[in-house]
Amino acid sequence: MPAKSLHLPRQHKPELELDFARSPELGYEAPNEVGFVRCLSHGFPTPLARWHCHDEYELHLITATSGKVFVGDWIGQFQPGQVVLTGPRLPHNWVSMDLASGGVAERDLVIQFAHEPLQRASDSIPELAQLLPMLERARHGIEFFGVSEQAMQHWRKVKAAQGLRRFNAFCEFLADLAACTDYRLLSSTQLQSDDDDASLELINSVVNRITEQLADNHSATALAAELGMSESRFSRFFRKATGNTFTDFVNRVRISRACQLLMDTEQPINHICYEVGFNSAANFNRRFLEIKGMTPSDFRRQSLGRFSGTH
Repeated sequence: MPAKSLHLPRQHKPELELDFARSPELGYEAPNEVGFVRCLSHGFPTPLARWHCHDEYELHLITATSGKVFVGDWIGQFQPGQVVLTGPRLPHNWVSMDLASGGVAERDLVIQFAHEPLQRASDSIPELAQLLPMLERARHGIEFFGVSEQAMQHWRKVKAAQGLRRFNAFCEFLADLAACTDYRLLSSTQLQSDDDDASLELINSVVNRITEQLADNHSATALAAELGMSESRFSRFFRKATGNTFTDFVNRVRISRACQLLMDTEQPINHICYEVGFNSAANFNRRFLEIKGMTPSDFRRQSLGRFSGTH
């Protein structure tokens, strides 16, 4: 295949989905029929299936076909029964690879809901605050395991209800997901500190420095000294807050940024390698393969599939 046929498209950004585009003809519930919780069911192919994002959370249950799923900088496989929660403005797309002629009438059962109403309500209703840690994790996309049958029952119950009964069914669904311990985060690196505000502010300052100055030579020894900690104490503190050793975290943030550049720009891979802070292409390729399960060139090639006509 000629090299020019692999040239990346000029349009790299996800489409932002807005309310006016949510026609009942596409499977959305009519705005005058629903409130805070909105259900959506669609088959494939459909105009809804494309590389896109929106301001709401979206809870997906895949019911038919298999293929590739793109969530932020994560590329993986999907099959019927997959349950994924995506956070606000997190781009995503499911690309069916085994579609029979004529497509399928139902592929994806979806629930959409906004952040602000839950956040505000949790200030006066402590029970709702139990959802907030999961919603924070959803900024990176969450795939839940072993819940597909339960999720199907929950979705049908939410869809069949209206008003307060729908909100009650929705809360039951989210409560079961919040209690699920068998899950994985999909896109980039997630902080998981539950320490006091001062500790969280401290770790955020360290993480922000790493993120904003990726090309610098970050040293755990130097940071520990700057913070007045021994290196061993800093290492324990950092691992508790991020779930990673300092070196692993730096590598993951660098690879995450590399993924963004591979998807959103046409920069040569060797340029990206040094821009994100690696001092050799060999080390960059090795770390990328460890973290993403594929080479940078394979990631770039596969990421083109996110533009396929496929929610």
